[in-house]
Amino acid sequence: MKQKGDFERFMSQLKETNASLDFFCDFEKISRNVRQIAMKLNQLNYLIGQYDMESAVFELWQENPSVFNVLDILIAVRTSDGKKAINRRGEVQMIQHFFDSPDGVMEYLKDTGLQMLFQNRQVTNLVDFVFGVETGLDTNARKNRSGHIMENIVAAILRSEQIPYKQEVYSTDYTLLSVLGEDVKRFDFVITTKATTYLVEVNFYSGGGSKLNEVARAYSELAPKINAVKGFEFVWITDGQGWLSAKNKLEEAFYMIPKVYNLTTIHDFVKTIKSEL
Repeated sequence: MKQKGDFERFMSQLKETNASLDFFCDFEKISRNVRQIAMKLNQLNYLIGQYDMESAVFELWQENPSVFNVLDILIAVRTSDGKKAINRRGEVQMIQHFFDSPDGVMEYLKDTGLQMLFQNRQVTNLVDFVFGVETGLDTNARKNRSGHIMENIVAAILRSEQIPYKQEVYSTDYTLLSVLGEDVKRFDFVITTKATTYLVEVNFYSGGGSKLNEVARAYSELAPKINAVKGFEFVWITDGQGWLSAKNKLEEAFYMIPKVYNLTTIHDFVKTIKSEL
């Protein structure tokens, strides 16, 4: 049974970050992305230092028009993102459609500023340049990696304690969980002991935001439904000082959900599991 001071102790244990140095850049993915278009980038190197850019573009077009399809990445855009821009006629069009003709390519190079960049040799090698662009774009993936880092930490703890578990298990795998309604819920971990099956959600928030209140509210509603089903119990492992901005809602969830842990108290959960194996 949780006591009055337990929540304040829980809050005092929250960590500022869960990131190790490999969190900041995924160079394996960056290198893979660059390799996929390196041949075309090397062909586009022909444009660097060209005074008559229009003639150079036409010559390259005659040789291989598909090389221009990778020009989007030079302005940190991926055509797969469906980005659009206004052309000189005032029309909105997909960025990749600028690469459908030599005239479109020239409009793109001039209006983005790439032509000046090439002619002034401010870029000397487009493969190296794109490696830098990809590194910058990769920072957008940090938010997703933060969640995966927390999952990896929890998985490492369970493995070190020789606790069997499953990851990314759907509620539809258990007919008794039909009480959750039509919404299909995916749990980060499922741990089954002789006593019960624990359905575990894991997250980490280093920054605040409205999402934290939504998460706490959602889990407060989800936990009683699961705990009412014989043989199942909901577990929430969360951490991060982002919770300081959503303290009130977290406190409500903390006392409503019997099993809430952080990276400090997770070892209490581990002891419970091992006693039931």
